[in-house]
Amino acid sequence: MSVFSSRKVAAAVRTREDFEIALQSRVDVIFLLYSNILTMDKYINKAKSTGKRIFIHMDFAEGIGKDRAGLEFLKHLGADGILTTKTNMIRPAKDLGLITVQRFFIVDSHSVDTAVESIRIAKPDIVEIMPGVVSKKIKEFAQKVSTDILAGGLVEFKEDVDAAIEAGATAVSTADRELWNYR
Repeated sequence: MSVFSSRKVAAAVRTREDFEIALQSRVDVIFLLYSNILTMDKYINKAKSTGKRIFIHMDFAEGIGKDRAGLEFLKHLGADGILTTKTNMIRPAKDLGLITVQRFFIVDSHSVDTAVESIRIAKPDIVEIMPGVVSKKIKEFAQKVSTDILAGGLVEFKEDVDAAIEAGATAVSTADRELWNYR
């Protein structure tokens, strides 16, 4: 079952204010793009108390090791999963039972090939293609991998959400609050 089986938009949260608004929105999934070791448990507990899944962006998590111990700490706190651009973080996170989202920035055809190979090696649960308004590349990924695809970055309009979903993305992540209640 996909993390995005009911709602097709995830809240990409960068500020405390955005987090509070995301808690009140219709999203099922929150991607915490900022965090630190001192406040992480409060964010996780608040998200859980509202029935939302919460994923921590490991690359931006201050004070938390980018290693197995850091992942174990997040699992212990109750995080549902992680986001990362680092292939070497995927396997240990999966071994701990965390849901993994691997982000790829697609800038040219070489980055597509590199990403596809990384996906085959690491086998993340979800792949996030950035920027999320590259429907043609989303379609190409959807044809080449059997992993949920998440479109993120520069998703600003309902039409962007629709285009990404129609191209084969399972869901989108966006910081645009207006879209958190869409789809």
